[in-house]
Amino acid sequence: MSQYVIPVVWSPDTRLHDPRHEVWVGVPTPATEVAQRVDVILDRLVRDGHRPVRASTQPDDVLAAVHSAELLAFLREASDRWRAGPYEELVGQDRVVPYLFPTPAMSGGLPVRAASAVHADAGRFGYDTMTLVGPGTWTAARAAADCARTAAELLGAGELLGAGELLTYALCRPPGHHATPAGYGGSCYLNNAAVAAEALRRSGAERVGIVDLDAHHGNGTSAVFYDRGDVLYGSVHVDPAAGWFPHVVGHAEETGRGPGAGANRNLPLPEGTTDGPWLDAVRLLGDWVVAGGCTALVVSLGVDAAVEDPESPLRVTLDGYSAAGSLLGGTGLPAVVVQEGGYHLPTLGDLVAGYLDGHAAAAADG
Repeated sequence: MSQYVIPVVWSPDTRLHDPRHEVWVGVPTPATEVAQRVDVILDRLVRDGHRPVRASTQPDDVLAAVHSAELLAFLREASDRWRAGPYEELVGQDRVVPYLFPTPAMSGGLPVRAASAVHADAGRFGYDTMTLVGPGTWTAARAAADCARTAAELLGAGELLGAGELLTYALCRPPGHHATPAGYGGSCYLNNAAVAAEALRRSGAERVGIVDLDAHHGNGTSAVFYDRGDVLYGSVHVDPAAGWFPHVVGHAEETGRGPGAGANRNLPLPEGTTDGPWLDAVRLLGDWVVAGGCTALVVSLGVDAAVEDPESPLRVTLDGYSAAGSLLGGTGLPAVVVQEGGYHLPTLGDLVAGYLDGHAAAAADG
């Protein structure tokens, strides 16, 4: 491990979200985004000598800057609305799952208003059937966002303002990079990486780079900043055109819009890609954020590209993640690392520790 002691920002409340199962192509399947992920990662990092820091309760201003008021209100109230209805008694479902999606195909151009029944209203915000909302979901997602902002503020009060921190880690769970400004999905409810980036901007970073290493494109983070030039978003991920989530976005031609033109970069890779080409893409993104004048970095650390991961379409090894850490640590940018995917519990702690050690060692040497 590196000699640099990394602040590990976490909250016990992130354990409270219990999806129990997902609904995939109409079939309930066991959940992989489970609370044990928090303990596996935390135990390993503390054992390595890193410093646990409890997330502080944060105000809503940064969260409200990256998400709509309607989405936040829905997520805050959804589980209570569901429990007040007949769903558990009638069909045995105690988690919020969308029943329909009010797309243009449904409305046919007719004016649309919000549905009164929560099972119909859920489709206004949730864009898949995999991402269920339960009694602890809001508390856990809100705590994860607090972890991200607390980690960004530690960095902002440190490296950006001259007090010393060059790397912080936010143990966010549930993950966040699929949460869009007005929607949730892909096991994500609130966009933790976007919260970290916005907080860094408010701490004085003139331009923030986000590098997303998750196996799947972070459509939510891309959407939050697609029209902005002050935050660069770059992602290496399995090619969605090959049939992988999020399927309809995440392609190379998506480069930003308006003031954000050129500030979005997607590097989709073929299914089965191994360390070498994956690391080439990571190197390109690291060089890109430096060349783009970024003064701080957010890393969306999904380790679900690993060989052993049940969700993995890629074949990245532990050595690959350590090397990715070295590449991004070598940018010399103060960085917040935000946890995204990674679902193979026996190797999860090793993968996160490997990345962080590589990043910290390279940053310290720089």
